Amino acid sequence: MEWTECISKAISYIENNITEELTIEDIADQAMISPFYFQKGFAMLCGFTVGEYIKKRRLTLAGSELVSTDWKIIDIALRYGYDSPDSFTKAFTRFHGATPTSVRKGETLIKAFAPLKIKLTLEGGYTMDYKIVKKEAFTVIGVSKVFKYEDAARAVPGLWTEFYQTGKNQLISSQYGISIDEKMGSNEFEFMIADNYDPVREIPDGLTTRVIPGHTWAVFPCTGDSSQTIPDVHGKIFREWLPGCQDYEIAAGYHIEMYNDPADYANGTQDEKYYCEIWVPVRQK
Repeated sequence: MEWTECISKAISYIENNITEELTIEDIADQAMISPFYFQKGFAMLCGFTVGEYIKKRRLTLAGSELVSTDWKIIDIALRYGYDSPDSFTKAFTRFHGATPTSVRKGETLIKAFAPLKIKLTLEGGYTMDYKIVKKEAFTVIGVSKVFKYEDAARAVPGLWTEFYQTGKNQLISSQYGISIDEKMGSNEFEFMIADNYDPVREIPDGLTTRVIPGHTWAVFPCTGDSSQTIPDVHGKIFREWLPGCQDYEIAAGYHIEMYNDPADYANGTQDEKYYCEIWVPVRQK
């Protein structure tokens, strides 16, 4: 099943069950892909997380029902997954810019977040460089933290800030940024800032080791300002390469960014020649 079809089936499932309890496992199962890469792909293709989409759709429908029905506010709150009037009011007000009571009285307008519709567009027509590499298991050392997928875009940069502020960068280089979800079926994943592990050295306090299993990897080069090239290549992997690849599919819950040493470049990670890579574990279909 191609990625656009996967996302389309997942969206249909969400819309048909919007008032029911929705888990990422059930949604990803509809798309026939692991929750780990489904959530990454959804965010890359759609521009927001699965959880954000569900929340905005529920609050849109709740606003519509406040206007068009005489149902009690608490009943509408419960219908869309809020277990108290207070939590519903806070979420509703953040989204609509007005309280449920003022909307019910007709004192203000409400916002609408329309359901996603996947359209086929003519894309591609360019060469995307990559290589397939078989790599034995290897051990890394670094700092790690578990994040919820919904918080990742905001929280992961905080780990990088902490890494430098606490001087961990004096103990190891930050050669890798590794996302790990071994079960590929939860709402959380581990992110690790890491370096290759030297078994001769003692493990400093605050650092941990992790064995990355042997896999076949699709390796995608990124050249230029990493703040632009990494998101750009990520997007192309999910929009172009995975949907069009007839030979390989995602094999495991690992996703690695490999960074060259910024000190080797005149403008660091913003240098036009700065080089890094994205590694995706794959297997033949």
